[in-house]
Amino acid sequence: MCGIIGCTGVKNASAVLYKGLLDLEYRGYDSAGMAVLCDGGIVTVKKKGRVCALSAAAEELRGTSGIGHTRWATHGIPSDENAHPHTAGKFSVVHNGIIENYAELKEELVSQGCSFSSHTDSEVVVHLLNRCYSGDFKDAVLHTVRRLRGSFALCILCADSDGFAAVKYRNPIIVGKGGGALFAASDMPALSGLAESVAVLKDGQIAFASHGEMDLCDFSGEAQALTFSPVPAAVRAAGLCGFPHYMIKEINEIPAAVKNTVHAFLEERCFERVTRAAKKRGFGNIFLCGCGTAYHAALAAAYSAEELLGIPARAETAGEFRGRKSAVGRSTLFVAVSQSGETADTVEAARTAKQRGAYVLAVTNVPYSALTSVADCVVPVRAGTEVCVAATKSYCGQVAALSLVVSALKGRAECRRTLSELQEVCSKCASAISGFSAEAAARACASSSGVYFIGRGIDYPVALEGSLKLKEVSYVPGEGYPSGELKHGTLALIDGGTLAVAVMTDIRSGEKTASAVEQIYSRGGRVAVICSPGCAPRGIAERAEFYAELPECGGMLSPIISVIPLQLIAYRTAVMLGRDPDKPRNLAKSVTVE
Repeated sequence: MCGIIGCTGVKNASAVLYKGLLDLEYRGYDSAGMAVLCDGGIVTVKKKGRVCALSAAAEELRGTSGIGHTRWATHGIPSDENAHPHTAGKFSVVHNGIIENYAELKEELVSQGCSFSSHTDSEVVVHLLNRCYSGDFKDAVLHTVRRLRGSFALCILCADSDGFAAVKYRNPIIVGKGGGALFAASDMPALSGLAESVAVLKDGQIAFASHGEMDLCDFSGEAQALTFSPVPAAVRAAGLCGFPHYMIKEINEIPAAVKNTVHAFLEERCFERVTRAAKKRGFGNIFLCGCGTAYHAALAAAYSAEELLGIPARAETAGEFRGRKSAVGRSTLFVAVSQSGETADTVEAARTAKQRGAYVLAVTNVPYSALTSVADCVVPVRAGTEVCVAATKSYCGQVAALSLVVSALKGRAECRRTLSELQEVCSKCASAISGFSAEAAARACASSSGVYFIGRGIDYPVALEGSLKLKEVSYVPGEGYPSGELKHGTLALIDGGTLAVAVMTDIRSGEKTASAVEQIYSRGGRVAVICSPGCAPRGIAERAEFYAELPECGGMLSPIISVIPLQLIAYRTAVMLGRDPDKPRNLAKSVTVE
């Protein structure tokens, strides 16, 4: 959720923090703030709104150490008071996560005379630190973290100590060093251009950064080793590169994302690892879990897996899986899908499945994430850094990775065939991007009271994803439906003010989706059609509000291509309506709380 950053040993901490917060803003942008060590004290500025609201105040801060925060609100409305950092006595704290026992801690602290100025769960941390402090910074941190329950990544300043502490428990934090300075951040992009090398903290670790040295210990205070590696090239290369928004830049990077994911599958010998596990376990069923876009990729894979493998394959949202006693056991392949690898519900679902005996396979875009530490096997997505909150290229990378997993389970010949088809898909993606004009469809969406995406079979997950993209970035309401379900209630919403987008890539189900289109026409609704050659029956194109034919695609790889027009429509609709497609209201890129 929230983005946090810390630095020490720099010339101008406020400038470093401000740049880092801009790079982390995709994690939350309800409010922002920073605290800097100045002349033996802590000076804090924080404001409701985006990071740019800090610009003028940040220029006046002077110091070589500091911490910063950009917020996605959980406890307490977006406001100056609820913005981080929170300060008490000699301490200032920024927090990403949830303190589950904050209510009982707050009651205890209030009874001891502490006065709270916010409605956040996070403020209890700084009051605990101040209460535990008797002159030893490390001791105060250790006593405090042992009392916290929930999930938390923290950066902490102490007025008596030159530097900061970084704490990790079930929320991500990365530390870095470069040019004699030391850093910490929620994600790698914030360290680009600052750190020369980085290390990923593990759960239950604390890094104390001061005087050019990074000392690591666990929550018991025992010293631990820390290994640094060079900053990945993909992170160093992140930027708009002339595009007006990250969303359209990342859509244009889909061919590279698919190509690089294929290369990663081969380089990391994923076929051998998947087939070795299948031989050892004898998988009798497959569960696939994810949230949002990742769930849609998982659902597409579930359709393909059942058809190709002939065993039960089921996709479920990660939050729902955790609350049910599903039939998961030793013969289950549990596939967890997450762009960030930090999605709390997905990580916990993977832990739950593993406890029940399942073999856990992670499909993620981030190799240093919490999900990879839980999984028995990781199949990487190599989409590169994705800054836009709405996932685009990572979805296509996930579908590619999942299709390779499914084909590997079928056997070497099937896997080779899928690898060959994915080479063609890369060029077809490029054609779909360059050959598609979304203006007419975007105008239709922008003028609609609701947009309903429909598809059948493997087109249904794509319909769900198209609807999600439009809602995320343009705020135009609507839903995604299986074509056959439209008549069971949703037709009541269809009139001249609504638009239906029909996705048809499977010739076997094209006629049935066309039947749903006819039902929409008969109620006065408008229809846009996205289809593969030969999938739309005669007469559909002539009456469509908008009609676009995709490069030929079919089977389990079709969602990679058919989603592209829907992403472009969502992007153009958002821009047309004056929305910021990169930072939709109320949303954040990495959902690290439950």
